Amino acid sequence: MSLSLYQASVPVFVRMFGNLSAILDKAVADAEARKIDPSVLLNARLAPDMHPLTRQVQIASDAAKGCAARLSGVEVPSFPDTESSFAELQARIAKTLDFLKSLSPEQIDSGAGREVVIKVPGSELKFSGEDYLLHFVLPNFYFHVTTAYAILRHNGLGIGKMDYLGRP
Repeated sequence: MSLSLYQASVPVFVRMFGNLSAILDKAVADAEARKIDPSVLLNARLAPDMHPLTRQVQIASDAAKGCAARLSGVEVPSFPDTESSFAELQARIAKTLDFLKSLSPEQIDSGAGREVVIKVPGSELKFSGEDYLLHFVLPNFYFHVTTAYAILRHNGLGIGKMDYLGRP
């Protein structure tokens, strides 16, 4: 059985954003219960040189929408990185999901042979569609979702592995 680019991307992004959204809801409730200013959690980092929670969610969003757009051959939607509340992060996730769901499996799968070029400071990275998804986007996406989870867990949110993985 073969796995399509669509199957390996959009359903994965949708599931993980659903799990992340539920975790963010738990963070809001926990902050209220413990009387913690939400900005403390939103600006929390695992290490001084790492991005805070808000940026982790933004980058996960950018990875997913950028991947789907590039594989589909459509313009990557631009979302300003201005979120400063849990409600705004939830809205960003919702916008990302709306975009992902607007693309058909055929559009995503059309990127299999497409060259994807990513500009990074000082150079360009070139991938086939498959390599872009499997060796660049998915590891990057999971890194930022995992880091968002870890920031909240580190700050005392009572979540566990099944919150991250979600229930089938």
